[in-house]
Amino acid sequence: MVYENNTIELLKVAEISKTTNVSPFDIASTDITFVWNRGCTMNIVVNQRVYELLKNDIIILTNHHRIENVGFEAARLIKFNLPFINHIGDKVENSLKAALFFNVTSVPIVSIEENELHTFENSWDIFCIEMQSKDNLQYDMLQSILKRIIILCARKLKKEKNGTAANRETDILREFRFLVENYFAKHHDVAFYASKLNKSPKTLSNLFSSLSDRTPIDIIHERIMVHARKQIYHTTKSIKEIAYDLGYEDIQTFSRFFKNKEGLSPIQYRERGRDC
Repeated sequence: MVYENNTIELLKVAEISKTTNVSPFDIASTDITFVWNRGCTMNIVVNQRVYELLKNDIIILTNHHRIENVGFEAARLIKFNLPFINHIGDKVENSLKAALFFNVTSVPIVSIEENELHTFENSWDIFCIEMQSKDNLQYDMLQSILKRIIILCARKLKKEKNGTAANRETDILREFRFLVENYFAKHHDVAFYASKLNKSPKTLSNLFSSLSDRTPIDIIHERIMVHARKQIYHTTKSIKEIAYDLGYEDIQTFSRFFKNKEGLSPIQYRERGRDC
């Protein structure tokens, strides 16, 4: 089921089984994907890391993640673009950030307890009903239901947080990653993001060193590389176009950066993909 108001605002809801074509797990076309495991166990490989989901676990992914393999019996998917929720309030946006970047180093997983299942099931049922509605209130209703699900997931994850000082610090790191999602194609320097957070680059780096094994520049470069690989491998854009889209004024600078990270030039990476 798909709601598409225009080319920007998009919401997709699907219930699938292991007999379904795996194409619904292509998450690159939308900004956020909630994968709700409805079978016994789901094994899902995301960015080369294996996650095991029990029944009624929800894993929350963004379009920079890459699902490399999935074994499942049944699942529900909620996929949407960020413009779809642009007007549902700062508190909900902050809840979404908390859900997406709850753990600075891994993908968030929400475990629905037995006594909470009815609330989530009820939201899903209303979702399915409203996806069939075609009146002028459908958009508002769908936003409201999605808002509820985001808050339910964020509330679950928030309960796992311990220590107020650590919480404030991890909130800054989540905000950093959220900013990177929005600006990675234009801004490659830590100073830009630090200024957005009203921090100095040194303070931001110190926060990362205390809570993560990656630095701010690592996060920025990883995000650029995920997009670059996807564009080189899956599109016919020239390397010059891809470099320009990622904020590089000249192809040589981009090529040096890509080769330093990947071990291959962009052209070699594309040719290797064609040979596979």
